[in-house]
Amino acid sequence: MKKILFVFVVLCVCSLVFAGGTKDSNSQKLKVGATPEPHAEMLNLVVSDLAAQGITLEVIEFTDYVTPNEALESGQIDANFFQHLPYMDSFNEERGYHLVNAGGIHIEPMALYSKKVKSLADLKNAVVAIPNDPTNEGRALLLLQSAGLIKLKAEAGITATPLDVTENQYNLKFREIEAASLPRVLADVDAAVINGNYAIPAGLIASVDGLFVEGADSPYVNVIVVKEGNETDKRITALVNALRSDKLRDFIKERYPNGEVVPVF
Repeated sequence: MKKILFVFVVLCVCSLVFAGGTKDSNSQKLKVGATPEPHAEMLNLVVSDLAAQGITLEVIEFTDYVTPNEALESGQIDANFFQHLPYMDSFNEERGYHLVNAGGIHIEPMALYSKKVKSLADLKNAVVAIPNDPTNEGRALLLLQSAGLIKLKAEAGITATPLDVTENQYNLKFREIEAASLPRVLADVDAAVINGNYAIPAGLIASVDGLFVEGADSPYVNVIVVKEGNETDKRITALVNALRSDKLRDFIKERYPNGEVVPVF
């Protein structure tokens, strides 16, 4: 009887140990959603660095700007890495979400590209494709204003739409397209304003192929985003610190020597 009781106690202790081990293991997993390039690329670069700290980083790729925020709000992932602050703020306001910035990493300068013309002066009566999501559309129109192609209402700001254009001396015609599709439609329009993370995989280099490029002082910093309350999660701070490293800075310099990606740390 004593032997049976001893075996029972041992089994119970083992069960508790394994149960605890599973819980600790799960607590150290970190699921991060990202668009493929450069975000997922950067995350994959620090997988081993986080593993050394006992954190298993799982990178989940998305090809649009909506699903990764939906997945984060619903708890399917722990963080995402693809967006800038104005987009996150707009998304929160529109959806009633609770997403916050856990740390800025880099800027991807937006640029105006064309397969048909070589200079801004050739864009008279041109069809120009721009992103159709609120903040990137406003960002694109501000870029066109900086290029001297249009003028916007002073109060329009980052949420500008084509309805806010007050002067259009080149008689530009705007086509509002999903951001991810802009590289694919570039050949079908006269020009397109394309986000860096979609231009890069398409082989477009802003400083080489762009007719006009956003300045490096852009407020559109790409950030690690989490659900409110998780900003100080040790896994998240470890991720941000791993990305804000000389290792990543050197990678960006080597991988994007023409300024397609600019670190902010």
